[in-house]
Amino acid sequence: MSNAAAPATEGPERSDAPAHVAIIMDGNGRWAAARGLPRAEGHRRGVEALRRVVRASHELGIRYLTIFSFSSENWSRPASEIGDLFGLLRRFIRNDLASLHRDGVKVRIIGERDGLEGDICALLNEAEELTRDNTRLTLVVAFNYGSRQEIAKAAQKLAREVAEGRRNPDTIDAETLGAHLDAPDIPDPDLIIRTSGEQRLSNFLMWQAAYSELVFVPIHWPDFDKAALEGAIAEFARRERRFGGLVAKTAS
Repeated sequence: MSNAAAPATEGPERSDAPAHVAIIMDGNGRWAAARGLPRAEGHRRGVEALRRVVRASHELGIRYLTIFSFSSENWSRPASEIGDLFGLLRRFIRNDLASLHRDGVKVRIIGERDGLEGDICALLNEAEELTRDNTRLTLVVAFNYGSRQEIAKAAQKLAREVAEGRRNPDTIDAETLGAHLDAPDIPDPDLIIRTSGEQRLSNFLMWQAAYSELVFVPIHWPDFDKAALEGAIAEFARRERRFGGLVAKTAS
């Protein structure tokens, strides 16, 4: 992701809607625990919330939606829970990919794919290939993703170019490093939302979040819906965004 200009897209436009919203979908386990349900049920309900938010994003005029689906740190969770999460991913792609494609959603995946099971990699590739030419909404799925790892990998690419004599180190600046991240063609998020009340980025889009507005909501992810998304956008629209001392209004 970079500050590249967003391409024209089909669909509704709202002057107060941020072009790119990123969401840390937090609180599935706490939602389940509060109801005496297994964590797997919280994750399942979280997928239902994702369906609602994807649909609402297009209705609200959002052009890019990035979701933190599976962190590179999530491997420390119990094997049974990881299995449940991967099973949900498999079902989501198999059951929802056709409708996403029909609705004009382009799917992009960021994160590390080395070491993933073969069928998972195949499903991720299928999702990207099938929806490649869609333009109504771009759904960026951060899967097996960590921002520090992403930045380190970009630095390694540049270091190799220098070592091979293909680049002068003096040419490396912020723009150059940004161009070597996972999705440099996608604009940085205007708004980052985290559910469940936690107030941190947790290794999510740390480079791209340099000028993002952050909104933290107390709602656990399974309860997040269009109204909650509209509330976060309303908060975004009330703010004055400052870039190097200049004020940029978020809404006209």
